[in-house]
Amino acid sequence: MSNKKSILDKIARNELLLGVVGLGYVGLPLAVSFAQEKNKVLGFDKSEPKVNKVNAGQNYIGDIEDEDLKDVVSKGYLTATTDFSTLKACDAVLICVPTPLDRFRKPDMTYIESACIAIGQNLKKGTFISLESTTYPTTTKDFMLPIIERESGLKQGEDFWLAFSPERVDPGNRDYKTKNTPKVLGALTQDGLEIGEAIYKMAIENVHLVSSPRVAEMVKILENTYRLVNISLINELALLAGKMDINIWEVIEAAKTKPFGFQAFYPGPGIGGHCIPLDPFYLEHIAKKFDFDLSMIHTAGHINMRMPHYMYIKIATALNRHKKAVNGSKVLFLGVAYKPNIDDERESPALPIMDTVAKKGGVVSYHDPYIPEITTENGNSFKSLKLDKETLMSADCVVITTNHSVFDGAFIEEHSKLVVDLRNVIKEGSDNVYKL
Repeated sequence: MSNKKSILDKIARNELLLGVVGLGYVGLPLAVSFAQEKNKVLGFDKSEPKVNKVNAGQNYIGDIEDEDLKDVVSKGYLTATTDFSTLKACDAVLICVPTPLDRFRKPDMTYIESACIAIGQNLKKGTFISLESTTYPTTTKDFMLPIIERESGLKQGEDFWLAFSPERVDPGNRDYKTKNTPKVLGALTQDGLEIGEAIYKMAIENVHLVSSPRVAEMVKILENTYRLVNISLINELALLAGKMDINIWEVIEAAKTKPFGFQAFYPGPGIGGHCIPLDPFYLEHIAKKFDFDLSMIHTAGHINMRMPHYMYIKIATALNRHKKAVNGSKVLFLGVAYKPNIDDERESPALPIMDTVAKKGGVVSYHDPYIPEITTENGNSFKSLKLDKETLMSADCVVITTNHSVFDGAFIEEHSKLVVDLRNVIKEGSDNVYKL
């Protein structure tokens, strides 16, 4: 029996053992989704605390219902391990590891490299492998393939199949989860594409096939760069509108009345999350190898990087107008998550603003109902305060950095001496409310 027929038969009989490498914001929801369809899933992570929590049915990802994780673990459909040698038992492996930037803002490929080495050293014939981590085009073929073939001694297209399928996780989205979000898939061979489609359809409703991994890799970059460019545009216009005493929020609402040719994007203190702030630098990295200058994307990325600095200036200006300096002022930040109603502070623009205020002598504190404590890049550690009128009244300046739905704009305005609202939570403010 051929390797292809063997794995397709396992899929048909629901006997495929699926490995998921990386049990974070992408990997664990994916593992649970497959397990909910009564597929056997083995999760891999180097973090022993994460693995222990999964095996105990203890959830640590906001997009997963606690009972869903408990159910698939108790029924034996999902188990987790730190022992990567057990990869040899898997018929398919989905890689969901981090892809951060290094201190030079270049793609840090060490997590993908480590995963590829572990998979290659424990790879059996007839295994399907798919990378889901955000990365630059050509990663699958030019970076991953040589490592896996070298470590395994096996041949792609004959002994195993390699593909790319970009994650499309939107933390906090109650309408679109793993199952009903269409999945893009590109493989190095037609057989790999057919096998990958069959595997993903075990848990996902719609799989969209493309001609190659590099197309799938570019899809992810396009999706997020589209958002980056448009949000950076509206952020820059918001800064100009503020100087011209024009309410940018009113401008956007009026522009939205046009039934064609316009999609609303909203300003804020910067763009957070793992993907949008980082994707332009992935693309710049590979564009340089093709001697191509991404001037628009480069500019959009740097506008976003500068937004926290501009927000500090807005805070300092508001305090100055009330005859106070940043130095010695108590500044309370409301929201450190990078978007509303989630417990994720990755790349949150609130954190560098807090660091800057602290560096300038401000006494920083914060409240976030989803994040009980944080440590910033500069090593400043804070614990979330209770949000009540006493906390608000004790602050010289309250800065709204995340528009969590639980934030009551009227209550905040009533009990605060000064508010810098960077998210339009307070729609019609008094003279003590300064908008982005």
